[in-house]
Amino acid sequence: MDSQYELHKMALFQNLELLANQVVEGFISGIHKSPFHGFSAEFAEHKIYNAGESTKHIDWKLFAKTDKLYTKRYEEETNLRCHMILDNSASMYYPEVQELTSANLNKIGFGVLAIAALMNILKRQRDAVGLSIYSDAYSYYSPEKGSERHHQMLLAKLGEISLETKPAQQTETYTYLHQIAEKIKRRSLIFLFTDMFQTATDDDKLFDALRHLKYNKHEVVLFHLLDAETELYFDFENRPKRFLDVETGEYIDLYANTIKEAYHKEVAQYFDELKLKCAQYKIKYVDVDIKQSFSKVFNTFMIERQKFL
Repeated sequence: MDSQYELHKMALFQNLELLANQVVEGFISGIHKSPFHGFSAEFAEHKIYNAGESTKHIDWKLFAKTDKLYTKRYEEETNLRCHMILDNSASMYYPEVQELTSANLNKIGFGVLAIAALMNILKRQRDAVGLSIYSDAYSYYSPEKGSERHHQMLLAKLGEISLETKPAQQTETYTYLHQIAEKIKRRSLIFLFTDMFQTATDDDKLFDALRHLKYNKHEVVLFHLLDAETELYFDFENRPKRFLDVETGEYIDLYANTIKEAYHKEVAQYFDELKLKCAQYKIKYVDVDIKQSFSKVFNTFMIERQKFL
């Protein structure tokens, strides 16, 4: 039987490292179709040559194959410090999934697997990675390191998230982003995975916290996770249905079609405002549909990494 099919049938978090590696390998194998043509599996041992650098370590054999200049990387090199931030509040567990697999993800599942896959790339690049997780509290922090032991510790922590049966219902994202900002001392590339839902809706406070993350010359990328079909387009069966706010417990009974158009207009406007605010504060905003592939996350990472170094 096809091994890839078997992997997709497995419970995601029991095989997080294996699945993360598979996701990355799939991305690398298709990379010739992307703007990173020539940036093949050998990228673990090379970095792109930048004009003005010494030509001493250029790999001319690789240049002959790819027509692009790369310099050889050495074991002791750590070019990047990257810190992952994961929102683990109740709204991230939407949509409800009985058994998470790589082909059937909710927002928290997508976030966990995306971070694990990025960690896989960072490990190949010999870069350092740290992790923060918050919900109704700033529940986990680990500073940026590049060791194998550290990598396994972070994978184990990410795997634990799938065991949550009663995720925290309330969160104040801005409170914990301020606390995280205080923790990250050295210049880092910061990735925030969140659905941007918070119990107390105070956008000014939220963006003040995001600006705090920009201190110390950090670069910040906000991956806005959503199930576009239902959360953006409100595409539900048109029959009486109860819609429950998992963070406040409030609910409303209605036919989806009666508000579908107005709902989409309001949400799309909110997303546009988010993008505008992020641009204003020089924060990279990336909307990510969890039903799509991880390529948008990886392409963003590759571009931002090159800009950061």
